Amino acid sequence: MGPVRRLLVGVLVLFMFTMFLVWRVDNPRVERFRMIVIDAVVPNLNWATAPVTGVMNLLSDFQSYQRLAHQNSDLRRELQDMKSWREAAIQLDQENARLRDLINVQLDPQLTRITGVVLADSGSPFRQSVLLNVGARDGILDGWPAMDGIGLVGRISGIGNETSRVILVTDTSSQIPVTIQPSGQRAILSGDNTINPLLQFIEDPDQVRPGDRIVSSGDGGVFPADLLVGQLARGTDGRPRARLSADLERIEFLRVLRSQPTMRIDEAGSLLAPLTTPVLPIEANNQDTELSESGSDG
Repeated sequence: MGPVRRLLVGVLVLFMFTMFLVWRVDNPRVERFRMIVIDAVVPNLNWATAPVTGVMNLLSDFQSYQRLAHQNSDLRRELQDMKSWREAAIQLDQENARLRDLINVQLDPQLTRITGVVLADSGSPFRQSVLLNVGARDGILDGWPAMDGIGLVGRISGIGNETSRVILVTDTSSQIPVTIQPSGQRAILSGDNTINPLLQFIEDPDQVRPGDRIVSSGDGGVFPADLLVGQLARGTDGRPRARLSADLERIEFLRVLRSQPTMRIDEAGSLLAPLTTPVLPIEANNQDTELSESGSDG
């Protein structure tokens, strides 16, 4: 077995050396020979690479399974948190209902809402508005506020029988009185065709800070008070602006609030009835006079 083994080793070394020379020689004929060898040998080696490919696919599938298991555990934890929040919301809603029942609160029937679908966007750089599929047939009136699920979007400006136009708070024609909380500073939210409208005419700018809550003030009798607008922020130019709570880039549905203007009271005294001096009947006065005379005679 020794000579045969040495012969096989020698033949293998010679073969490897020949292959090395063939792969190192730079000649067109040798290059064609190399391509013929590659075409004949490489496709037939799929059986040799199949186990390696299978192992790699198995490892990839196992890693994917680990990621899915981790994501599944995260989703279960988030679902558990959502369940706890849901229970807390139900308890708060029940408590709110009980408190309303205790104080016999009467909600304003005027503050109902109509939900409309956004049909189209004006798409103009000089006028920012959207078109709703609710109009005069639904009782819509000019000036009513429109909100998305969270914040104020704009006001009704133009009504058709079946449609109405909403001027967004970012439009240059939009001027809304607002209150900045918690300082209570009054200001005007002025649209300038940007996503963050300006806050102008702040009473005391030193008392407001970025992140303060902005709500409608109700001044002017157009909008009801305490409608959420957004948060105060500083623009790149240093001027105070509003970071809107409403997502104006993805508006699909809007809620139009039935907001009736309140009566303006200029004189608080007109709410009170005029004071009248009590007048005693004549007979009672005569009896008091007779009693006083009899007392003086005695």
